This record gives sequence, C-alpha cells and structure tokens, in this order.
Amino acid sequence: MGKLRVQSFSISLDGYGAGPGQSLDRPLGAGGMALHDWAFTTRTFRQMFGDPGGATGVDDDFAARGFRNIGAWILGRNMFGPVRGPWPDLTWKGWWGDNPPYHVPVFVLTHHPREPLTMQGGTVFHFVTDGIRGALERARAAAGPLDVRLGGGVATIREYLLAGLVDEMHLAISPVLLGSGEHLLAGIDLPRLGFIRSEHVPTPNATHIVVTRRR
Repeated sequence: MGKLRVQSFSISLDGYGAGPGQSLDRPLGAGGMALHDWAFTTRTFRQMFGDPGGATGVDDDFAARGFRNIGAWILGRNMFGPVRGPWPDLTWKGWWGDNPPYHVPVFVLTHHPREPLTMQGGTVFHFVTDGIRGALERARAAAGPLDVRLGGGVATIREYLLAGLVDEMHLAISPVLLGSGEHLLAGIDLPRLGFIRSEHVPTPNATHIVVTRRR
C-alpha cells in the first residue's frame, strides 16, 4: 500500500495556507497567490500551464517530486471549485479547464452527490460523500501500489493530519506574511502524531520542509 502524501503545499512565514476573503476572483484569499511564487517560475509548473521554459534547480525538483509515483489524488471541495451547497448545475468542472494536471483519478470530498466527471488527459473526478476515510479507501484502491496525493485545502489537510492518516508532508514556506486566513498547523502537535523532520532545504524563494510520520 502506498503512502498518503502532501506535496508542494505552500504556507506563509506565519503559517497560513490561504489568506482572508477567499472568493471566485481570489480563490486563495487576499495575498494568497504570493504563497506560490516559488513554484510558478519552475519548469514543472510552467509545463502544467502549457508554457515553455522555466527554472530548474531545487524548487523545480520539489515541484516535480510531487507528481512522481502518484496514482490518485484527494481534494477538498474548495480545491475543486467555489460552488457551495447542493450542485446548482453541472457547468463547473474545476479550476483547470478541460485538461487538469492530475491525469489520474481524483476524489473530491463533498456532502452533495454528483456523478463522476471525466476530463481530458486521464483525469476523472469522483465525488465522495462518506468522509475522509471513505475517500482514502477509494483513492488507495484506484492507486494500487502507488501513492495518493492529498491536495488540500487547509481544512482537508488538517482533518487527515488529526486522524493520523498522513504519512509524509512537504511544506514550502514562502517568505511572505499574511496575518490572517486559514492556519495550517494551529493546535496540531506534529511530534505527538509521530512526525519527524526528514528534509530541510532553503532556497532564495522558499524553505522546503519535509516531515515524515514514523510507522
């Protein structure tokens, strides 16, 4: 059985994974896009947007690692889109357009059923209504021997951490301050949950931290 991994999840110096006032126009809240400046110039992320070029090096290495050995993803509903409550229609198909970057089955946590959504490039969104453990069980079945990537957002990662289900987490600490928003680790005791720091690599754009849960 593969791991459940958080990869390339950006937080601010003061620990926020999204800023205040999230909306359709500002899905990461006020100032939230700056959390990902380290990633946007890498070759890996430019290729995701269909753009040529991009920087190589440590930041790109971490970005690329996040897509290796991944057989399925889990997303909170906010990571799929801004629609709240029952689905008013089926027009919203995610933030990424017709060809999302996942290219594997993606399991979206929601309280409201919806039929699977098949996209270009091998991505199929499955909408899971039986909670985080049900989503993980289905994702692991789809991934087989490969790992499952937990994409977020903040509330979803916190749920999985507190349930003791995350095996590894790569955080990119960006050199910005948000002051408020969604705090990733407030009230969470990572050592008590069995995590140790396994990597610590600073770059001019971010400080990359990997914590691993001892089995």
